[in-house]
Amino acid sequence: MSAVELTVASPLKGIVVPITDVPDPVFSGQMVGAGAGVLPAADGAFDVVAPVAGKIVKLLPHAFVIVNANGRGVLTHVGIDTVKLQGEGFELLAAKGDSVEAGALIMRVDPTAAVAAGYSLVSPVVVLDSKADTASLLVTGAVDAGAPLFAWAPATA
Repeated sequence: MSAVELTVASPLKGIVVPITDVPDPVFSGQMVGAGAGVLPAADGAFDVVAPVAGKIVKLLPHAFVIVNANGRGVLTHVGIDTVKLQGEGFELLAAKGDSVEAGALIMRVDPTAAVAAGYSLVSPVVVLDSKADTASLLVTGAVDAGAPLFAWAPATA
């Protein structure tokens, strides 16, 4: 592994889940990119913050991508299969095109509908188009929103 290029913060408070344990084969297989998952508490609304500083280039009710100054995109996907909720339980507090600092509030989530539908709240956070196993967890167990989650370094081949 080469030098760390990017430190990614946790976008929400919860329990760290290794990316290979995220209950979705696209994320656990690191097809989207390397990273980690975070499992928030399901007992009330929670905030989701920017894991890196940059520009919001994609913003959906359940997911967003921020591209940093070096052109590296980081995807935060709140829950698994939550796209099927069509925005129910998600309140966007930022807009596509906004420039944000790491830790800036992006959305507020009421997990009631997701839990009722049986969807996992594990939320993958990945460096887009990165090679598998290029992210190193910086914390295990509980993590606070805005705290360092993983370090990413491009693979050297």
